[in-house]
Amino acid sequence: MKIAEIIVDVPTRQTNKTFDYKIPETLEAVIKPGIRVIIPFGPRKVMGFVVGIKEETAITNSALKKISEAMDVFPVLTDELLDLGKWIAEETISFYIITFQAMLPQALKVKYHKQIELLTDNKEELPSSIAAIMADRDLIDFDEFQQRNGNYSQLLKAAQEGLLEISYMVKSKATKKTILYLTPIKEIQAFDEALQDIPLQAKKQRIIVEHFLYNPESIPQKELLEKFQTTAGSINPLIKLGLIKKEYKEVYRDPFKNKDLERTYALPLAVQQQEAINPILKAIQKVQHEVFLLHGVTGSGKTEVYLQAIEQVLNNGKEAIVLVPEIALTPQMVNRFKGRFGKKVAVLHSALSKGEKFDEWRKIQQKKVQVVVGARSAIFAPFENLGIIIIDEEHETTYKQDEQPRYDAKEVAKYRARYHNCPVVLGSATPTLETFARAKKGVYHLLELPHRMNEGPMPAVEIVDMRNELHRGNRTMFSEKLMEEIKIRIARQEQIVLFLNRRGYSTFVMCRDCGHVMNCPHCDIALTYHKSSHLLKCHYCAYETGMPATCEECESDTIRFFGTGTQKVEESIQQLIPEARVIRMDVDTTRKKGAHETLLKKFGGHEADILLGTQMIAKGLDFKNVTLVGVLAADAMLHFADFRASEKTFQLLTQVSGRAGRHELPGEVVIQTYTPEHYSIEMASKYQYNQFFAHEMKVRKTFHYPPYYFLTLITISHQNQIRVMEVGKMIRQLLTKHLSERATVLGPTPSPLVRINDRYRYQCMVKYRDEPNLKEIIRKILTHYHDEMKKNDLSIQVDFEPNHLM
Repeated sequence: MKIAEIIVDVPTRQTNKTFDYKIPETLEAVIKPGIRVIIPFGPRKVMGFVVGIKEETAITNSALKKISEAMDVFPVLTDELLDLGKWIAEETISFYIITFQAMLPQALKVKYHKQIELLTDNKEELPSSIAAIMADRDLIDFDEFQQRNGNYSQLLKAAQEGLLEISYMVKSKATKKTILYLTPIKEIQAFDEALQDIPLQAKKQRIIVEHFLYNPESIPQKELLEKFQTTAGSINPLIKLGLIKKEYKEVYRDPFKNKDLERTYALPLAVQQQEAINPILKAIQKVQHEVFLLHGVTGSGKTEVYLQAIEQVLNNGKEAIVLVPEIALTPQMVNRFKGRFGKKVAVLHSALSKGEKFDEWRKIQQKKVQVVVGARSAIFAPFENLGIIIIDEEHETTYKQDEQPRYDAKEVAKYRARYHNCPVVLGSATPTLETFARAKKGVYHLLELPHRMNEGPMPAVEIVDMRNELHRGNRTMFSEKLMEEIKIRIARQEQIVLFLNRRGYSTFVMCRDCGHVMNCPHCDIALTYHKSSHLLKCHYCAYETGMPATCEECESDTIRFFGTGTQKVEESIQQLIPEARVIRMDVDTTRKKGAHETLLKKFGGHEADILLGTQMIAKGLDFKNVTLVGVLAADAMLHFADFRASEKTFQLLTQVSGRAGRHELPGEVVIQTYTPEHYSIEMASKYQYNQFFAHEMKVRKTFHYPPYYFLTLITISHQNQIRVMEVGKMIRQLLTKHLSERATVLGPTPSPLVRINDRYRYQCMVKYRDEPNLKEIIRKILTHYHDEMKKNDLSIQVDFEPNHLM
């Protein structure tokens, strides 16, 4: 008797363990670790992941339940990914089922049914039992195979030999995409004979027969009808004659269809690139795990180093994962990889539909591609022979997931790379302090690219003190210097990138008589005015309301807009420089699928002079005609209640400055700020990363922050503010009692945003250097509050090494 160990899809503390189930004899060939199954669990049937198979169990035979059915025929998670899922669950204190689900595309989490499709014309090659079930059909439902007690061993053997394919039909919008084809089923002479018999007046029929006579291959019906400007009426008689047949064929959705995509080849490397790539190639050849930090200024040719390292990996018959931040996953970036490696590349990111993601994922699972380029979740690509993992812009906070399981893709990459004995390459012009400190200490191998590829200088940066502009009576959001430079560029037919990290028209709406600010009724945050829809919106809980004519407090009509959003900047440019053509890129203008690509294509084709946007334009863009970058409010991030505010400001200013002067034309950057003396702004303007690193490290050491100390943030939330404070105090007491004296426990204090969606939020923070029992203590705290969390809507969230404290 074979027993399956199963993690059930019931995310509670009591069920966060394996349960034993008997494998029915009929399913023995198909049940393997990584397969999903349907099992009886209490009064209902639930899904579960098989994580192990054994011969014995402590449960009596009469009490042992059977697996009802297999959801998959081939494992959706490899042995390595099952092991990885358990590790993530332990590291992040998550349920096993949640980590396993996080590794799969959304489309695999909905209902679907399976089909068996023949791939051979010779049915004699099939095992007799399967040939009998298929009869004269090329496609049957998997349900029929099960109802007729089909033999799983023979089915799997036939699938492995390529005689048939088991495909998934997803019962949702994310279904496989199929196209109706017309396929010739007779020899050429049959078409020749038919041509003699078809009457001369049936012109369209004759044209179609002639087509198949000279092109005896399948063709999409739509394409054929359009080509000969006819209807299905001309095809039906030919089907009755047995000359052609209709059949649906699956086509992979290609979200990056680009017929003009030119094949690119390896470029000769500059001396600095060659010196940087040599240690990486050495690790690839020696099949050894090592973490490299590729520290290179913007435009220094990091991507070419990635491409040539991947080429070496592919030549060795292995696979590669490339992670890029979501906002840098521009068509430009994707096309560089597609251009070099063509159909060997799959792309995974949030702008794809569920169906597109499903297709890309199955290409990986079916070993049809060797390279995956994607955002955070692409780290779970089900490759079994990894040769390199690359994480570009490694300083980006989006590599850390904000909800359970709160995994850090960089840590997952290192874990997978150790398993596969392959290198990890972390690339950035502005690495995080933690990463750079590790490289300085020799934990990571530091590789430097200090110069731009075109040997050109970094763009000249000028800081404009906006306080002086105000004293001179300039109340616009543009300094005289920036306005003058914009006009010069437009006159020269060059392009400009303007960066402002706020979307909307204005940041808040206030009554000038009584000072009342329009706040969200559900969150402690001011509403943002969006002029195009004339609505006030909350960017945290999605609440929206119409713009009032009078103040709700004092009924005065002196309501005014304060602060500046991207919409307002766009309007101002059009008033001040009417001839300027502006493209605005923010969350509001890129909601529609493909909008991001369309807008960048327009800008690349010089259909606009100015690209105005939020963070999404700060990275990954490379336009040769951009010679001016303007940063409108460099202080926007400096005043967040976050110990990383200075670091994030430095990174963002450096990244956005790097968009200028990337080719032959020299670039210039104008940074507008009210705090020009702040060290992060001053050092970013001079590209002084090493000096910034040294200064910031002193600050971190003084205040006991990473990389000198580890942090754990515990956030408690509930509708009742008093209950939140009580639970916070108890958690602090328990932590103080059970942790060593070296740990510092802070809180409970209100979160920077105390109320979101009518829930009050308080935080406790632990600072420590070495607390081996911390996770165990936190598990016990969560167990203690388990019932209240389930019944009374109390939430306790734990974030190890948080990226932000909001």
